[in-house]
Amino acid sequence: MKLNQSSKQNQRIERISDTTLVIGTDIAKHNHVARAFNYRGIELGKRCLFQNDEQGLLNLLAWAESLKQEHGMSDVILGVEPTGHYWFPMFHFLKGRGVQVVLVNPHHVKKSKELDDNSPTKNDIKDAKVVGKLVIDGRYTEPQLPEGVYADLRVLMNQRDRLCGDLNRVKGRIHNWLDRFFPEYTQVFKDWEGKASLITLQHFPLPQDVVNIGETSIVATWKKNDVKRAVGSKRAQLLYRKAQKSIGLTEGVTAAKHELAMYLEQYAMLCRQIEQLMELVEELVKQIPGASHMMSIPCIGLITVAGFLAEVGNLSDYDHSQQIVRHAGLSLRENSSGERKGQTTISKRGRCRLRALLFRAALTMVAKNPEFRALHLYFTTRRDNPLKKKQSMIAICNKLIRVLFELGSKQKEYDARKVLGPYREAQLQATA
Repeated sequence: MKLNQSSKQNQRIERISDTTLVIGTDIAKHNHVARAFNYRGIELGKRCLFQNDEQGLLNLLAWAESLKQEHGMSDVILGVEPTGHYWFPMFHFLKGRGVQVVLVNPHHVKKSKELDDNSPTKNDIKDAKVVGKLVIDGRYTEPQLPEGVYADLRVLMNQRDRLCGDLNRVKGRIHNWLDRFFPEYTQVFKDWEGKASLITLQHFPLPQDVVNIGETSIVATWKKNDVKRAVGSKRAQLLYRKAQKSIGLTEGVTAAKHELAMYLEQYAMLCRQIEQLMELVEELVKQIPGASHMMSIPCIGLITVAGFLAEVGNLSDYDHSQQIVRHAGLSLRENSSGERKGQTTISKRGRCRLRALLFRAALTMVAKNPEFRALHLYFTTRRDNPLKKKQSMIAICNKLIRVLFELGSKQKEYDARKVLGPYREAQLQATA
């Protein structure tokens, strides 16, 4: 049975009894602050200052144990404001010792810190108290960090995002270099990342180099490096003519050649690293049940499925696909007051990488997948409540989540007839 938000909060409040020691912590890079409370919000003992290492965490556990014995308590729940990545080691350390660690939304901490002293003052000691009070009110969530193959997959996909970002920056620098020193180059090679183009940039990048070496030597260099398709004497002649009339810079060319050589070296290294990383990703995805069934969807490939599983984790941890919708921050948020009905938008309270991944996948699905394209057309052209294009894309993202969850959790192959279903097909036919 699905529980609404109020029922979930009641369950969290009931979790905290008169025998529960509630600890609120403020996390930093080196030094943390903890304050302890009972279920009524009364502070117990003095605050605990501890370092972000094994001895510091052992001191925290000893401090909590002494408070439990002093006040006759039997269990501990520790709240953390998950700012940054510094809380990860502490979470795993305490979880391994049976301490329940929960997360408090940073937005809640920011908006409720004036309740006690009517002051926007921010410091570590005050924040630890605010975190503890929010836990007592049941305003927390239980973290579900990926484990096993899913943890490895998340690390690799995060690394892939960083490498792709670095690669795009290097590509931009190469474009910048060409615009300065050989602006006519892209008229010869529309795709400068092709094999013949990269060889050209390595051996004779400047217009002066092309003119000096001549057409015959250019063709010979290409053939020597096993470039056999789409390039030959005609391409060499075009390159030579453009180089003769180039308006590129002629000052600082010695340093410019060194600059381009470094960019090309970085480009080759990043391409090689991404390729090696994706080989590891493919091996991990093969170990996950249902992943191959998710890739049976037309236009959905390894990168999309790997990114989805890296962000979502084990599908068996979810009761229904709507939990993943909320996890991605794609659930709807209404802004209304009295008789005024505001615009409904998505919450954006969730995994931003997952949201971006789904949106990119939805763009491809609408462009190339017949079922999703028909669904998008229906959403934007239906008589009652037609959606704008971007609103329709959000609906497509939610539909994609449901399809991925269904195929992955039940390990079924993609069936185009079941994507829309008889009810939606009847609507599409009526609209047509």
